[in-house]
Amino acid sequence: MANTERISTEQSRIHWLDNLRTVVIALVVLYHVGGVYEAAGLWGWFWIVDDPDTFTAAGIIGIAFDIFVMPSIFFISGYLAPASLKHRTSWEFVKTKARRLLIPWSIAVLTLIPLYKIIFLYSRGLPQENWSTYFHITNPNSQNWLWFMPLLFTFSLGYLLLDRIGVRFQKIQLSWAAAAGFFLSLGFSYLIGGTLGFRSWTLTPLIDFENERLLANFLFFLVGALCYHKKLFERDSGKNTLYIVANAAAWLPVTGHIFARLWPFFVPGFTVTPLYRIIWFASLHLSSLVMVYVLVETFRRYLDKTGATWAELNRNSFGVYIIHVVIIGVFGTILLGLSIQPVLKYILLFLLTYAGSNAAVSLYRSLKNLTVKKAVQEKPAR
Repeated sequence: MANTERISTEQSRIHWLDNLRTVVIALVVLYHVGGVYEAAGLWGWFWIVDDPDTFTAAGIIGIAFDIFVMPSIFFISGYLAPASLKHRTSWEFVKTKARRLLIPWSIAVLTLIPLYKIIFLYSRGLPQENWSTYFHITNPNSQNWLWFMPLLFTFSLGYLLLDRIGVRFQKIQLSWAAAAGFFLSLGFSYLIGGTLGFRSWTLTPLIDFENERLLANFLFFLVGALCYHKKLFERDSGKNTLYIVANAAAWLPVTGHIFARLWPFFVPGFTVTPLYRIIWFASLHLSSLVMVYVLVETFRRYLDKTGATWAELNRNSFGVYIIHVVIIGVFGTILLGLSIQPVLKYILLFLLTYAGSNAAVSLYRSLKNLTVKKAVQEKPAR
């Protein structure tokens, strides 16, 4: 929760980018809430709470969110990287990123992962196990939702290396970068997930990543950095043509990817073919590209505002990401015995989780500020 890095230009905050990060993290919370109620049984074996009351739409909504939420966060993080490096040495940059990412991650995996397992077992009516099995090193799911933080640190090191070897981002055309990123991501995903067979996730005690999407996520990070170097967000949004077309056409690749994900459930004896893999990955990467663009432009055009509520939510967003899964576990377990429609549980669990996570982070920040203020007041004058 110690991450205080601000989204800013040289002179002022970029409120719409702050707001975008906050909303995307809220969608991450909603995505993870859906894992409690999805009907296909894909989450139940590992997720913190597995409610027997399910509904099909939870899984479909999850597929849609999975397309763009993490690419959006990597894009925003990439935009922050150049400003963070600009007035620092390489070592200062590494220390700053370690303090903001690895220290909170270290605390989280040693506290929240054990809490995750306690709730996991309790919610299923299972006995607790030996204490040594509660840590991420011995947990078969490794870091679970905390995977993002070490990977983001690694991406920051990658950007540092590119900067130090003299890559001139400002000379790269954004349109060419987007096109090249799509085809590189498609080729990488097909090679890793298809030809080489490295499906799904690589889980280790230090870093977790989704094999087929590793390059795509890094490229979204670099495109964010590219936008900073080209000062794209300091200019007027320009003509509406591309934005209108993207909004009108975004449903095509998104719907195509949803159908690609669902198709095996409806075809008995389904076999994965090379064509199916190409459709899967092409629809995924095209959807991600279009959806991130639409989100960025929408917030840039219409949500460049601030206020007390926005400011508080924005300050809390990083902490909310860190703790929200455990909060899902607490409220999800309480709701297990509630006899209402699963879709109402889904909505209620999201509201309770998001409000509870923000309340916890706000309380933490208030207590921290009081402690600092008290320490300053008690410090003897020289």
